[in-house]
Amino acid sequence: MKAHFISAAIYRQTGYRGNHPLAIPRIGTVEALCAALGWTGPDHPVLESPVADRAFLERFHTPAYLEAMLRAEAAGRASPEDQARHNLGTLENPVFPGLWQRAATSVGGSVLAADLAHAGAVAYHPAGGTHHGMPDRANGFCFFNDPVFAILRLLDLGRARVVYVDLDAHHGDGVEAAFAADPRVRTISMHQAGRWPFTGALSDGGGACNLPVPAGLNDSEFDRLVQAAVLPLARDFRPDAVVVTMGADALQGDPLSGLMLSNGALWAAVEALVALTPAAVVLGGGGYNPWTLGRAWAGMWARLSGQAIPDVLPPQAQSILQALDCDLVDDDERDPLWLTTLLDARNDGPIRPEIESIVAAHRPAVAAG
Repeated sequence: MKAHFISAAIYRQTGYRGNHPLAIPRIGTVEALCAALGWTGPDHPVLESPVADRAFLERFHTPAYLEAMLRAEAAGRASPEDQARHNLGTLENPVFPGLWQRAATSVGGSVLAADLAHAGAVAYHPAGGTHHGMPDRANGFCFFNDPVFAILRLLDLGRARVVYVDLDAHHGDGVEAAFAADPRVRTISMHQAGRWPFTGALSDGGGACNLPVPAGLNDSEFDRLVQAAVLPLARDFRPDAVVVTMGADALQGDPLSGLMLSNGALWAAVEALVALTPAAVVLGGGGYNPWTLGRAWAGMWARLSGQAIPDVLPPQAQSILQALDCDLVDDDERDPLWLTTLLDARNDGPIRPEIESIVAAHRPAVAAG
């Protein structure tokens, strides 16, 4: 499939301030690495994301919440009432200049991704993946839920069955809740057990398929779950479109999770999911280590667009990584290879009994189709 890269100028700035986990360079790093490696340009242009308008946002978010967002941004802070009702202006979900445009651009980019995917492509929108957003409140650093809008657009365009797969280290609670009663959508989330938002238990029923994994998840265990549970669950739904939030916080070295994946394992899983249908959307999601995130998301674009990843990065790309900093990652935790390479070494290991229990728990769903 032809691959499209979607971004926007607003994402080349962090937006968030202070010591917030998202106050790190993310999309700007990805775009800079891709440009330095010759992966974007005339043959692979970066498409500018549109900004979703308010009427479209009301398809999922409540008018009261949208009004509160506008009030808070105009005032530079949320009122006590709006903070209590809509979870705005908290340490988790701060108010900052450009908040509305940033969140609405995320939705616009994911809707454009759905349009391009419907035309028979894989659309890559790494600034998307705000999967925690709820209809009437901000949640988990997410203000609007762009994966929900991508799925809605695919359904509007006539796709009959959409599978949503979330590989982020945190449960995709907002997307699951949005489509819990919609038989046209199956949501599959692999995430760290016992980690915020503390939802997505293995026992949860309905149309949701949850795979809560133990801390320390290695590549061997991840591959086993993808091959024996995630892909069968996705295939057996017989989808004609797929939306993936890949995340980067399940990678070894991320400060907000305890998972230990290599980026190569994550890339392979996304590629296998993309190959399931003729229409595919790939979104970014979480990730709080700027080195592992930048390398993973840049490399994902190379894999989706069929471009070679060098064993050792050229000097221009190395200088981009060397210029990064992050208060959440101590100096002694920074792998020197993060500065010179893109592909991680695999992190193979034993497959623990908990992993086989997760596979076994989903066999009846696979058998039922």
